Amino acid sequence: MEKTIAGKTIAVNEEGYLTDFSQWDENVGKELATEANIDLTPRHWEVLKYLQKEQQNQVALSIRRVGKSGVVDIKEFYSLFPNAPLKTSTKIAGIPKPASCI
Repeated sequence: MEKTIAGKTIAVNEEGYLTDFSQWDENVGKELATEANIDLTPRHWEVLKYLQKEQQNQVALSIRRVGKSGVVDIKEFYSLFPNAPLKTSTKIAGIPKPASCI
């Protein structure tokens, strides 16, 4: 399945998650954030970069793991990405939906 994001044709799955991280760039992330009604701040970018690094290192992501990361606590994570923070943030970061997300 394909979707036009930030003027680029991007491969996505049925839930809108990118299927090829190499197609992601900050403009794609910004547009995905806009779709989620999130205005990205430098703090959002810190969390997104952390999630991408963890994915690259093949770490299984969960709310609990992110909350204990030292990068962001759970309360702030929910304030940055209010509706389903892990699902929303991983989608914006261009990485697959974590198995811990329903």
